[in-house]
Amino acid sequence: MQEKKGEMASNGDSSNKNPKKANLMDPHSIKHLLDETATEIVTSRGYVEDVRMSNVRLFMGAIIIIIALVAQFYPKKFPENRDFLIGCIMLYIALNGLLQLITYSKEKNAILFTYPLPGSFNSTGLVVSSKLPRFSDIYTLSVASADPKSVSAKKPVQFTKSVTQWFTNDGVLVEGLFSKDVDGLINQYSGESRKNK
Repeated sequence: MQEKKGEMASNGDSSNKNPKKANLMDPHSIKHLLDETATEIVTSRGYVEDVRMSNVRLFMGAIIIIIALVAQFYPKKFPENRDFLIGCIMLYIALNGLLQLITYSKEKNAILFTYPLPGSFNSTGLVVSSKLPRFSDIYTLSVASADPKSVSAKKPVQFTKSVTQWFTNDGVLVEGLFSKDVDGLINQYSGESRKNK
Protein backbone atom coordinates (compact mmCIF):
# COMPACT_ATOMS: atom_id res chain seq x y z
CA MET A 1 0.00 0.00 0.00
CA GLN A 2 2.83 2.41 0.89
CA GLU A 3 4.59 1.68 -2.43
CA LYS A 4 1.36 2.32 -4.31
CA LYS A 5 0.91 5.64 -2.50
CA GLY A 6 4.52 6.54 -3.28
CA GLU A 7 3.94 5.86 -6.97
CA MET A 8 0.76 7.94 -6.93
CA ALA A 9 2.61 10.79 -5.24
CA SER A 10 5.32 10.81 -7.86
CA ASN A 11 3.18 10.02 -10.93
CA GLY A 12 -0.28 11.24 -9.97
CA ASP A 13 -0.05 14.99 -10.42
CA SER A 14 2.55 16.26 -12.84
CA SER A 15 1.63 19.90 -12.14
CA ASN A 16 2.62 19.46 -8.50
CA LYS A 17 6.38 19.99 -8.83
CA ASN A 18 6.95 20.58 -5.13
CA PRO A 19 5.16 17.84 -3.20
CA LYS A 20 3.76 18.78 0.18
CA LYS A 21 5.82 17.19 2.90
CA ALA A 22 5.37 16.92 6.67
CA ASN A 23 7.58 15.68 9.49
CA LEU A 24 5.85 12.43 10.43
CA MET A 25 7.26 12.68 13.96
CA ASP A 26 5.56 16.06 14.52
CA PRO A 27 1.74 15.93 14.81
CA HIS A 28 1.54 19.74 14.55
CA SER A 29 3.32 19.62 11.19
CA ILE A 30 0.96 16.89 9.95
CA LYS A 31 -2.17 18.72 11.13
CA HIS A 32 -1.01 22.03 9.69
CA LEU A 33 -0.36 20.47 6.28
CA LEU A 34 -3.69 18.61 6.22
CA ASP A 35 -5.60 21.71 7.39
CA GLU A 36 -3.92 23.90 4.78
CA THR A 37 -4.64 21.38 2.03
CA ALA A 38 -8.27 20.93 3.13
CA THR A 39 -8.71 24.72 3.01
CA GLU A 40 -7.28 24.82 -0.52
CA ILE A 41 -9.62 22.02 -1.63
CA VAL A 42 -12.73 23.72 -0.22
CA THR A 43 -11.88 27.13 -1.71
CA SER A 44 -11.06 25.52 -5.07
CA ARG A 45 -14.69 24.36 -5.19
CA GLY A 46 -15.86 27.97 -5.32
CA TYR A 47 -16.32 28.72 -1.63
CA VAL A 48 -14.95 32.12 -0.63
CA GLU A 49 -13.22 32.38 2.74
CA ASP A 50 -15.00 34.53 5.32
CA VAL A 51 -12.29 36.38 7.26
CA ARG A 52 -14.57 38.57 9.39
CA MET A 53 -13.90 36.57 12.56
CA SER A 54 -10.13 36.79 12.00
CA ASN A 55 -10.43 40.53 11.43
CA VAL A 56 -12.35 40.97 14.70
CA ARG A 57 -9.65 39.02 16.56
CA LEU A 58 -6.88 41.09 14.93
CA PHE A 59 -8.68 44.33 15.77
CA MET A 60 -9.15 43.30 19.40
CA GLY A 61 -5.51 42.20 19.59
CA ALA A 62 -4.41 45.61 18.26
CA ILE A 63 -6.52 47.38 20.90
CA ILE A 64 -4.98 45.20 23.63
CA ILE A 65 -1.48 46.09 22.41
CA ILE A 66 -2.34 49.80 22.30
CA ILE A 67 -3.63 49.64 25.88
CA ALA A 68 -0.38 47.97 26.99
CA LEU A 69 1.71 50.60 25.16
CA VAL A 70 -0.28 53.51 26.61
CA ALA A 71 0.13 52.07 30.12
CA GLN A 72 3.87 51.59 29.56
CA PHE A 73 4.58 55.05 28.15
CA TYR A 74 2.13 57.12 30.19
CA PRO A 75 3.97 60.38 31.06
CA LYS A 76 3.47 60.23 34.86
CA LYS A 77 5.53 57.95 37.10
CA PHE A 78 4.16 55.19 39.34
CA PRO A 79 2.52 56.59 42.39
CA GLU A 80 0.85 59.34 40.36
CA ASN A 81 -0.42 57.05 37.57
CA ARG A 82 -1.72 54.31 39.83
CA ASP A 83 -5.43 54.78 39.02
CA PHE A 84 -4.69 55.01 35.30
CA LEU A 85 -2.63 51.81 35.42
CA ILE A 86 -5.37 49.97 37.32
CA GLY A 87 -7.87 51.05 34.64
CA CYS A 88 -5.54 49.86 31.86
CA ILE A 89 -4.97 46.52 33.60
CA MET A 90 -8.71 45.97 34.09
CA LEU A 91 -9.42 46.84 30.44
CA TYR A 92 -6.55 44.61 29.30
CA ILE A 93 -7.89 41.65 31.31
CA ALA A 94 -11.49 42.23 30.12
CA LEU A 95 -10.52 42.41 26.44
CA ASN A 96 -8.24 39.38 26.71
CA GLY A 97 -11.07 37.44 28.37
CA LEU A 98 -13.47 38.48 25.61
CA LEU A 99 -10.95 37.45 22.95
CA GLN A 100 -10.55 34.01 24.59
CA LEU A 101 -14.34 33.64 24.83
CA ILE A 102 -14.75 34.41 21.12
CA THR A 103 -12.00 31.95 20.23
CA TYR A 104 -13.47 29.22 22.45
CA SER A 105 -17.16 29.68 21.61
CA LYS A 106 -17.04 30.62 17.93
CA GLU A 107 -13.88 29.12 16.49
CA LYS A 108 -13.19 25.99 18.56
CA ASN A 109 -11.37 23.69 16.09
CA ALA A 110 -12.38 25.64 12.98
CA ILE A 111 -9.79 25.98 10.24
CA LEU A 112 -12.01 27.73 7.69
CA PHE A 113 -15.18 29.84 7.60
CA THR A 114 -16.77 30.46 4.20
CA TYR A 115 -19.51 32.56 2.68
CA PRO A 116 -22.40 30.72 1.00
CA LEU A 117 -21.50 29.21 -2.37
CA PRO A 118 -22.06 31.88 -5.05
CA GLY A 119 -25.22 31.20 -7.04
CA SER A 120 -26.67 28.75 -4.53
CA PHE A 121 -29.92 29.10 -2.61
CA ASN A 122 -28.07 28.40 0.63
CA SER A 123 -27.94 31.42 2.94
CA THR A 124 -25.18 30.11 5.15
CA GLY A 125 -21.54 29.28 4.54
CA LEU A 126 -19.44 26.42 5.85
CA VAL A 127 -17.32 25.87 8.91
CA VAL A 128 -14.57 23.34 8.32
CA SER A 129 -13.05 21.98 11.53
CA SER A 130 -10.33 19.47 12.28
CA LYS A 131 -8.87 17.53 15.18
CA LEU A 132 -5.68 15.52 15.57
CA PRO A 133 -5.33 14.54 19.23
CA ARG A 134 -1.89 14.58 20.77
CA PHE A 135 0.00 11.28 20.42
CA SER A 136 -2.60 10.01 17.94
CA ASP A 137 -2.65 9.41 14.20
CA ILE A 138 -6.45 9.76 13.98
CA TYR A 139 -7.47 12.90 12.06
CA THR A 140 -11.07 14.11 12.08
CA LEU A 141 -12.36 16.59 9.52
CA SER A 142 -15.88 17.96 9.78
CA VAL A 143 -18.05 20.26 7.70
CA ALA A 144 -20.97 22.12 9.24
CA SER A 145 -23.09 25.19 8.66
CA ALA A 146 -21.60 28.54 9.68
CA ASP A 147 -25.03 29.37 11.10
CA PRO A 148 -26.53 26.20 12.62
CA LYS A 149 -29.81 28.00 13.42
CA SER A 150 -30.38 28.96 9.78
CA VAL A 151 -33.27 27.38 7.87
CA SER A 152 -30.82 26.33 5.16
CA ALA A 153 -28.37 24.73 7.61
CA LYS A 154 -27.69 21.07 6.94
CA LYS A 155 -26.66 18.26 9.23
CA PRO A 156 -22.91 18.33 10.01
CA VAL A 157 -20.78 15.57 8.48
CA GLN A 158 -17.33 14.29 9.30
CA PHE A 159 -14.80 11.60 8.60
CA THR A 160 -12.19 10.14 10.92
CA LYS A 161 -9.18 8.37 9.46
CA SER A 162 -5.58 7.57 10.25
CA VAL A 163 -3.15 10.06 8.72
CA THR A 164 -1.15 7.07 7.49
CA GLN A 165 -3.79 6.76 4.74
CA TRP A 166 -2.53 9.96 3.06
CA PHE A 167 1.24 10.03 3.64
CA THR A 168 4.12 8.06 2.17
CA ASN A 169 6.95 6.78 4.35
CA ASP A 170 8.90 9.94 3.47
CA GLY A 171 6.14 12.21 4.78
CA VAL A 172 4.89 13.27 1.33
CA LEU A 173 1.16 13.96 1.23
CA VAL A 174 -0.66 11.98 -1.45
CA GLU A 175 -2.92 14.86 -2.38
CA GLY A 176 -5.13 12.82 -4.70
CA LEU A 177 -6.23 10.50 -1.90
CA PHE A 178 -6.77 13.30 0.60
CA SER A 179 -8.57 15.45 -1.99
CA LYS A 180 -10.91 12.55 -2.79
CA ASP A 181 -11.84 12.21 0.89
CA VAL A 182 -12.38 15.96 1.38
CA ASP A 183 -14.41 16.25 -1.83
CA GLY A 184 -16.51 13.29 -0.72
CA LEU A 185 -17.16 14.99 2.61
CA ILE A 186 -18.26 18.24 0.96
CA ASN A 187 -20.49 16.30 -1.44
CA GLN A 188 -21.99 14.42 1.50
CA TYR A 189 -22.73 17.72 3.28
CA SER A 190 -24.23 19.38 0.23
CA GLY A 191 -26.21 16.25 -0.70
CA GLU A 192 -24.53 15.81 -4.07
CA SER A 193 -23.95 12.35 -5.39
CA ARG A 194 -20.40 11.45 -6.23
CA LYS A 195 -19.69 11.92 -9.88
CA ASN A 196 -17.53 9.48 -11.76
CA LYS A 197 -14.40 11.21 -12.93
